[in-house]
Order: sequence, then C-alpha cells, then structure tokens
Amino acid sequence: MSEQKCLVLNWNVRGLNNKARRKVVKDLAQDTKCTIATLQETKLEEVTAQDIGETLGIKFSKNFAYLPAQGTRGGALVAVDEDYYRISHSEFSEYTITVRVESTQCVSAWWITVVYGPQGDREKVQFLSELRTIKSLVGDKWLLLGDFNLILQASDKSNDNLNRRLMGEFRSTINFLELKELNLRGRKYTWSNDTTQTRIDRAFCSTEWDLMLPASLL
Repeated sequence: MSEQKCLVLNWNVRGLNNKARRKVVKDLAQDTKCTIATLQETKLEEVTAQDIGETLGIKFSKNFAYLPAQGTRGGALVAVDEDYYRISHSEFSEYTITVRVESTQCVSAWWITVVYGPQGDREKVQFLSELRTIKSLVGDKWLLLGDFNLILQASDKSNDNLNRRLMGEFRSTINFLELKELNLRGRKYTWSNDTTQTRIDRAFCSTEWDLMLPASLL
C-alpha cells in the first residue's frame, strides 16, 4: 500500500485579484511541491477553476472549495492536487471551510478545516463558537489551520497590549476540540507591522491525524 504524500501550503496571500500576485503564489506552490493548498484573504467573491489554475496549477483546478470574500475583504480557499487527493464533501460557516479529503494513493480519508478569523472582538467570540460546532461534523482525523487573528499566550505577541480574555477563550476552545498544535519551525511570529509582531497563523491536529502523519510540522 502506498503512503499518502501530504504537503500543505498555508498562506495569507493578501489578495488574489491580480495576475502578478497569482504568479507569486503559483511559483511557491511549484517550489514547495505542495499537494494541498489552503489560502486566506483571497479578496475574491467568486473563485473559478481558471482562477485556481492560474494560482496553483491545473492539477488543483478540479478539486477545490472556497469561502467568498465580502466585497474585497476576507475570503479563503482549499484546493488539492488531483494526483494525490480528491475532495468528497464540503461544509461552510462564516469564517471556515471544512472538507473531507480522500487519498488517491492509498485507502485514507480525513478532514481539514481552513479558517480566516475576524478582526473585531465580538466577531472573534462568534468565530470560536463556530469552531466548537465543527467538532461534531468531522471524523477523528482532523487538521485545523489558517489565520486565526488570535493569540494563545502572551509570548505570541511582541508587546504587552493583550486581550487575556480572548486568549483564554481561544485556549479553552482548542482544549474542547482536543487538538494538539503542530510545531512552528524557524521563526517565532507569523505576522508583523511597523510596531507589533504576532503569531496568529497556526495549525492544530487531532491525535489520530498526528498518528497518521507523525512527522508533520510548519
């Protein structure tokens, strides 16, 4: 039996609404040889197979799902290389896409949820509530990843301007979902502006998913 090839490209792309940006993403997808791509902040209200082909390559253009942007804000997508995976089921909420992926290389199926978390505090609470409801939809092999726009702990931010209540609610949600975090390799933060650095992009997995792909990291 062949082992599945799982190489996930996860990226907040800051918009896919111009061809130059799509080429940058496509070049990275080819360089990394990813078999699954999860992209946030696409800024696209509609995503076509042609868009996917221009962004990731033709082999991703048949199996994808997307969350529409609100105007030019937000948006997310997940796409898989047809040589390795197919998407058999999709679920959507305001801030998430959840799909069931089936390997074409071996007898294996699992779930992946892609998130693009909101900016406002009230919306963040709603987002965390959405995450809790997904647990009942997915099987025991589950990968949850994306741009959460939340931090888990004080060390995830380069200054002391912290919302400890939301940090606690985020930790409580991950504990409720019974997920472990995949290690981040090579850097401490994933986002920055002129004054602040934070780690808001993360990946979590179930124990069963980790046992299936034990060498996984970011």
